[in-house]
Amino acid sequence: MPLDPAIDAVTARIIERSAETRSLYLDRMRKAVSDGPTRAHLSCGNQAHAYAGAGQDQSGLATTRAPNIGIITAYNDMLSAHQPFEGFPAQIKQAARTRGGTAQVAGGVPAMCDGVTQGQPGMELSLFSRDVIALAAGVGLSHNCFDSAMYLGVCDKIVPGLIIAAATFGHIPAVFVPAGPMTSGLPNDEKSKVRQKFATGEIGREELMKAEMASYHGPGTCTFYGTANTNQMLMEFMGLHLPGASFVNPNTPLRDALTVAATERALEITALGNDFRPAGEVLDEKAFVNGMVGLMATGGSTNLVLHLPAMARAAGVLLEPADFADISAAVPLMARVYPNGLADVNHFHAAGGLGYMIGELLDAGLLHDDTVTIAGDGLSRYRQEPRLEGSRVVWTDGAGKSLNDKILRPASDPFGKTGGLAELTGNLGTGIMKVSAVDPERHVIEAPAAVFEDQAAVKEAFRAGQLDHDVVVVVRYQGPKANGMPELHSLTPVLAVLQDRGHKVALVTDGRMSGASGKVPSAIHVAPEALDGGLIAKLHDGDMIRVDARKGRLEVLTDGVADRIVTPPDLTANTHGIGREMFDLFRRAAGPATSGACCLT
Repeated sequence: MPLDPAIDAVTARIIERSAETRSLYLDRMRKAVSDGPTRAHLSCGNQAHAYAGAGQDQSGLATTRAPNIGIITAYNDMLSAHQPFEGFPAQIKQAARTRGGTAQVAGGVPAMCDGVTQGQPGMELSLFSRDVIALAAGVGLSHNCFDSAMYLGVCDKIVPGLIIAAATFGHIPAVFVPAGPMTSGLPNDEKSKVRQKFATGEIGREELMKAEMASYHGPGTCTFYGTANTNQMLMEFMGLHLPGASFVNPNTPLRDALTVAATERALEITALGNDFRPAGEVLDEKAFVNGMVGLMATGGSTNLVLHLPAMARAAGVLLEPADFADISAAVPLMARVYPNGLADVNHFHAAGGLGYMIGELLDAGLLHDDTVTIAGDGLSRYRQEPRLEGSRVVWTDGAGKSLNDKILRPASDPFGKTGGLAELTGNLGTGIMKVSAVDPERHVIEAPAAVFEDQAAVKEAFRAGQLDHDVVVVVRYQGPKANGMPELHSLTPVLAVLQDRGHKVALVTDGRMSGASGKVPSAIHVAPEALDGGLIAKLHDGDMIRVDARKGRLEVLTDGVADRIVTPPDLTANTHGIGREMFDLFRRAAGPATSGACCLT
């Protein structure tokens, strides 16, 4: 199937736009590759320090030229998604020994959970934790002792930060190893209903706590299709996971066998073998386009619209908001996974999952097949799914059809003709809206503004009955420079209640919403942000705002707004407490949301 003209056009302009930066990047990576296996250039003293703690692998590291894997791990036992990684390093080391190689834990990276910090001061560190993760991974890999790297990470900022590091160390191969989703618990729609009842005072905290614990109940990622699971999809579409690895549950024989197989592949694709696949060549323009296609076809998290440009820039690839919008317009929505439907990722995986979806999109000409992946040349390999044969993994053809058309549909008969992401532009700046979960009748909202400068004030106004009418809730000074761009997901139950009462409701913010946010139309990531000269800073209560996902417009209709004088609020409370004082440099150095809000790329 020839490549769809719209996908071809977006790819061509990304290649043209990135020509200089990508060329410089590849020159640096090729120079690093030409220096040869890194350990050969270390002094005896350097190597003695590097191997002193290696135990039974010490002799092999010192005396052989076998490949050595650097493990970067996001393990902690506080967060369900990363707890399963506890045993992975020992498993990887043993698998490497069996194949004549070695592996060392090069370093750990932080992994914070937006589910824990939601609505709390710690959320103001969340976005910049991505950059810290990239830096921490870089420190681990800077010892220059590794022929390839395995990255153990799953959730919201962890994978994007690790990709930035993998691209920066793009002269060696990168294999991403997931832990998988937790088994299904309380259905996500039931959990959402309980949250709304709590917001209106119909139930108490005891009932709310019971529902939350029944939903988030064991090891693995949360089962809704938020940022964490969108990350896992992305790694498969971009060829950095083994085929079919993303949504296998933790602590199962297949999960363990996939980790062993990933280790074996990390050894095979080093410069010491005959199938060298450095990360810099995998992370090219076509891989990022494939990732964007996957984002739209699955109805994934809006957070990836923020992270993908930052990830791409680390590899010399320049993405812009219009790229996402144009790909969304060309790619059908093929999945209904909560919050875009009732199913969770386990149901999606059972229905055919990513292997079925990738095959359908390839057949429709909506993906680049001619990409370099860790599994081999061509994305077609990712049509396959893993199966156990004894204790080892073999890959077989997938089902070739959806096993539940209420969850997963073919590209020829999708849930929606477009991927459900709209770029909004106008006198208020540039923002995005995830429309895949929004009722089409709510794609255009025109209503008076209610302006706030923190989410707590929105909740207070709701409780006081001040928002019980058609309203565009504006929450400003939530951008990266102002306070680190925290997610405002805790507003979702409040806004959903207003909408369910029959009001026309929308949100406009220079902050973020969670990948779990859905049915309320939300213009997010608005840039320029309020603290950086955005017109959003000049809005007053009662100004008429139009949020139009059909025409892609974001406008204030009231005359004279641009002539107003801005009096910035006192933001000093955002500069200290719960570690925020240590992140002042990140806030000051952050770029705009349109380029990833990153201070590293």
